[in-house]
Amino acid sequence: MFDKSREHLANERTFLSWIRTSIALMGFGFVIVRFGLFLKQITLLFKTADYPSQSHSSVVGVVMVAIGILLALMAFVQYRKHEAQLRDNSFYPSTILLFFTTLVLIVGGVLLIFYLLSTI
Repeated sequence: MFDKSREHLANERTFLSWIRTSIALMGFGFVIVRFGLFLKQITLLFKTADYPSQSHSSVVGVVMVAIGILLALMAFVQYRKHEAQLRDNSFYPSTILLFFTTLVLIVGGVLLIFYLLSTI
């Protein structure tokens, strides 16, 4: 009985780690949107023309929140699948969540590099 409980608890810890990552992405996206609005308000307050009228921070922030929601959903699906496999004594690892997270990080990093290079 305790052998199985160890695997189930490990599955729950993994799920909670993915949820923590998802919450961090959503929180960071929220901060990006709010900081963009703050910069816009400061620009209007001091009447400086340094802040561009077309800011991409809102779009980036909303996309990060959406990715966080999608990551939480995928983590739940993976958790339920692994839970059923552990009950049936047939565990088959899946890589779709890892592939999705890696792909999003690579694409986001490349886009960030291009954005930063364009502002230099």
